[in-house]
Amino acid sequence: MDTPLEEIEYLVSSDHRVGVLKALMREHCDRDDLRTATGASSPTMSRILADFEDHQWIERTGQTYQLTGLGAFVADQFVEFEQAMAYQRRLREVWSWLPHEIDGFSVELFTDVVISRPGPGYPYKPVERLTELIATANTMRGFGMALLKSGNLEPFFDQVQNGLECEYIYPPAVFDELLTWDEERVVETATRANYTVLLHDDLPLDDRCGICLFDDRVSICCYDSETGALQSLVDTGSDEMRAWAVSYYEQFREAAQVPDNELDLLSRR
Repeated sequence: MDTPLEEIEYLVSSDHRVGVLKALMREHCDRDDLRTATGASSPTMSRILADFEDHQWIERTGQTYQLTGLGAFVADQFVEFEQAMAYQRRLREVWSWLPHEIDGFSVELFTDVVISRPGPGYPYKPVERLTELIATANTMRGFGMALLKSGNLEPFFDQVQNGLECEYIYPPAVFDELLTWDEERVVETATRANYTVLLHDDLPLDDRCGICLFDDRVSICCYDSETGALQSLVDTGSDEMRAWAVSYYEQFREAAQVPDNELDLLSRR
């Protein structure tokens, strides 16, 4: 094996080789432990262990094998790359809908991800996931089109009335739709101390994207800007995503307008 690509191919072309690396990442193992962990036959295990010793990836003490420093480096890098590929595989299903045009947004912000998409015959998974996030949160901040579907509005306003601390920046057109949905309830709830309504005339991607910050999750709600159809809800517990979303949110909060009273809210009609 003369090239890095050949080394990569050697490792990933065998589930047993990968299994040995991962088993030894967790603990020291003897040959029987490794066969049990990987399902490899005795001859196959003998070849793997001999190859790994030749690579300086493992060393043996008595009957027990462990990773060398070099082997631990290879294992760590492999697992990190494997996880990255798993994330990109999931994210590519919704990548075209995500706000990747916005400064600072990147795939590196995701360290875990839950993707909820409408399915054939059952289009409600994103709505149900957002409702779950709302129902389990104590605090919520957001902006854009995250709260447009009627299936989310009822539980959202129920939670606000039950004490959810919420501040939301609405595009004016979205707030107008809220008033159309239930003017009396929206206006009454907006007078509560725990719910702050803000309006912003120039939110980027306000026709296709909404972002919410909950206690420990950030969600991105994605719509088709031409049809208004909900495409996906993507949420993550990533600290990096939260830092980006908070910074982005604060930019628009500074320029958002606070309606003075009920008459200002009703004047949207």
